[in-house]
Amino acid sequence: MTVVTSSQRGTPARNSASQAARARAKEAVRIQLREIARRHIQERGTADLSLRAVARELDMTSSTIYRYVRSREELITSLVVESYEAVAEAAERADRLHAGAGADAAARWLGIARAIRTWALLHPYEYTLIYGSPMGDVPSAAVGPPAARIWRVVAGLMSTAVSTGVLHPHARPFDVQGLVADHVLATLGPPAAPFDDFIVRGMALFSSLIGAISTELSGHFHGLTTDADRLFDLVVATGAQGVGLDLPVEVVDGFQLG
Repeated sequence: MTVVTSSQRGTPARNSASQAARARAKEAVRIQLREIARRHIQERGTADLSLRAVARELDMTSSTIYRYVRSREELITSLVVESYEAVAEAAERADRLHAGAGADAAARWLGIARAIRTWALLHPYEYTLIYGSPMGDVPSAAVGPPAARIWRVVAGLMSTAVSTGVLHPHARPFDVQGLVADHVLATLGPPAAPFDDFIVRGMALFSSLIGAISTELSGHFHGLTTDADRLFDLVVATGAQGVGLDLPVEVVDGFQLG
């Protein structure tokens, strides 16, 4: 009978290190796959993304690529998740910066809006992937948590706006009874009058921001303005005013205008 010694089997620590190394190598390939897929989407659009073409660029057979991603849909999902994480990180960073400087909720929203726009202008295809294209077969279970990060920023800001008196009551309140999903109310708590619509107002605030950025990225403001940055501030401020926030648009990069 052949006896296998512990040195031949390998120690648990050695096996663990080997597994970690293999996992790192596998993730490095996945990163390359995502980079190539992102570029292909930029050049050809999401509909024409092909695993075969991605594999070919890595000198990989079309069958080998399935060791790293199970399907084209999984690869697209990973790009969507990355994009949601990136835009949320930009928003969170801006909010921390402005909150740390003592800005109120209105000024914080202006800083957040500018940060998201900057990210979108630098990464237009990633932005379009999450805010300009139907999700299609992307599983909600995979993208739900990263997509929720940006909404936590909005909800936190609106809650602060209410508690600090920055959010103005609406002269004409809307009936929002039963409009907000139960799980959202369970997370945020039921809002009280006169701000029982503040969750819906937060949805309107974020929607107006995405609309402004999407309109700009699509080129629909082209030729209509001499100052795209100032126009963006005023468009966002107009939407925020309808929500009940007065944004300090007279302030640009910390300097008072006029």
